[in-house]
Amino acid sequence: MQTRIEFKAPWSTLLKVSTAAVSVFLLGVAVAVQVAGRSMDVPGAGAYMAFMAALPLVILLFTALYTIRGYVLVDRTLLVKRLVWCTEVPLAGLASAEVDPAATARSIRTFGIGGAFSFSGYFWNSRLGRYRAFATDLRRAVVLRFSKRTVIVTPDDPQRFATDIQQLMNL
Repeated sequence: MQTRIEFKAPWSTLLKVSTAAVSVFLLGVAVAVQVAGRSMDVPGAGAYMAFMAALPLVILLFTALYTIRGYVLVDRTLLVKRLVWCTEVPLAGLASAEVDPAATARSIRTFGIGGAFSFSGYFWNSRLGRYRAFATDLRRAVVLRFSKRTVIVTPDDPQRFATDIQQLMNL
């Protein structure tokens, strides 16, 4: 029988504010470029400005696709539910799962999204070293430690998530 345990991924106030700010900024840029393009009297400028106005909208859409909607524990795999797909995180080799609200403090984003629709990608800090985050509320961090990697998730009930994953993996 397949075990399936689901968790929500609530957004923190920081994520809501930063997502709204980025969205307003990118929409504003798109509108401003379109308005500026209409006032130009240069042959071919219209098509170029339309492309330039669409670019911020494409960035916004691309970023929105990485929204984290929740987490699902299925047998020995963690599924991170995105807007239109799931990212699989195999749990083989999991050494520990600990709740740590301060895990991401003083982190540097090395590649990823740092506050528009999610905090996801690759990060580094002096305490954890390199890690991958699939987060929406950094105060709900659960640190998953493997022998060669570290993953952070932020489920709605961090303690229950840590307990469930430990039982699932017989830790």
